[in-house]
Amino acid sequence: MAALMWISYSERPLKSVELCHALAIEIGSPNLNTDDVPSIGTVLSCCQGLVAVDKEASTVRLIHSTLQEHLRVQPELFDTVHSTMAETCLSYLNSQQVKDLSTIPSPDLQSTPFLEYSSVYWGIHAKRDLSDCAKLLALKLFNSSNRISTKILLEAQKENSYALDFNKLHLFSGLHCASLFGIVEIVTSLIEVEECDISQKDCVDNTPLVWAARNGHERVVKILLKRGDVSPDTPGEDGQTPLLFAAWNGCEGVVKMLLEWGGINPDRRDNYGRTPLWQASSNGHMEVVKMLLERDEVNPDNPHNDGRTPLWSAAFNGDEGMVKMLLERDEVNPDKPRNDGRTPLWSAAFNGHEGVVKMLLERDKVNPDKPHNDGRTPLWGAVWNGHEGVVKMLLKRNEVNPNKPDNDGGTPLWGAAWNGHEEAVKMLLE
Repeated sequence: MAALMWISYSERPLKSVELCHALAIEIGSPNLNTDDVPSIGTVLSCCQGLVAVDKEASTVRLIHSTLQEHLRVQPELFDTVHSTMAETCLSYLNSQQVKDLSTIPSPDLQSTPFLEYSSVYWGIHAKRDLSDCAKLLALKLFNSSNRISTKILLEAQKENSYALDFNKLHLFSGLHCASLFGIVEIVTSLIEVEECDISQKDCVDNTPLVWAARNGHERVVKILLKRGDVSPDTPGEDGQTPLLFAAWNGCEGVVKMLLEWGGINPDRRDNYGRTPLWQASSNGHMEVVKMLLERDEVNPDNPHNDGRTPLWSAAFNGDEGMVKMLLERDEVNPDKPRNDGRTPLWSAAFNGHEGVVKMLLERDKVNPDKPHNDGRTPLWGAVWNGHEGVVKMLLKRNEVNPNKPDNDGGTPLWGAAWNGHEEAVKMLLE
């Protein structure tokens, strides 16, 4: 039954060797006994044909998806499943074999195949069901001098653009970790400790509040904000504030909370020139954009360092609802190019977003024949990719010169012919 539990409730498909090691862990034991690790053949036979191995991916799975659904709606089959999984992962991370691993150079994980899963997912299981045992094991992990699990966890984070300084891994405290996972009970316990600095920056310059905000953990954000010694606008890596991270990931509740808290610049740019509005609009988070546009301090046309405005990014993505919302703002220049001269219309035409092209062409301020720095017009970009619907719309405009060459002398007809777009060639010749 333990094997079925792990296969049914793991956060990702487990490799057969990972499952075998998970089944051998004795919760709370300071050592891993490799003699207790069963073979995959033994595991399969004990599961009586309910489990199979995907030979191509080397992962284990249930024989049919209906079995997975059945096991998930029968909670009595696995008592305290997530707390048990958290305790297992934490016992593995606290074992002497893992403590003996060094972060420099990167260790060979063949001897500890369950290390990656335990490091990345223990907190997700603990957040769902935190037992007293798991809490104690987590605090023990935080007090350990071994940082291999920290390294693996940070390397696994989404949008991981930071460079890890292995000499500063100790700055990633238990509070940073608990805030990243959103484990309210552990965060509450840790901030009650007098020597706990809740504004401390870790090895990638993030505070606990930044980690909680970027992952949408509203209860943790609220707990941290209530502490008077926390600045809600302190930036983390690359100058990104808690609000910017929350807007980036579409964490509506956190964005609302931060905007209502005060002491925050809702239009603050990071080191790359990205504002919360820019991040939200670029990632299609409509509700977050609505909240930010209600703030007078927010400039809806504030560009990225390379000149991309929120409208430009929305047009590039073909997000018609976002484009419409931004075009309703008088401050937004619908023809504002990025640094290389590509306008919102150019990017939409190049990507074949007909609905966005139609909206932009309806604006008087938009020049439908405006070339970028290399001399290529929106029509040139559309024919190059064979977007016939966009080509047709642009050719209807009197301002569009269908024979306008780029800086190298290549005309739209040349681009269409070069790429074999017969319909585009036909439209141009007509």
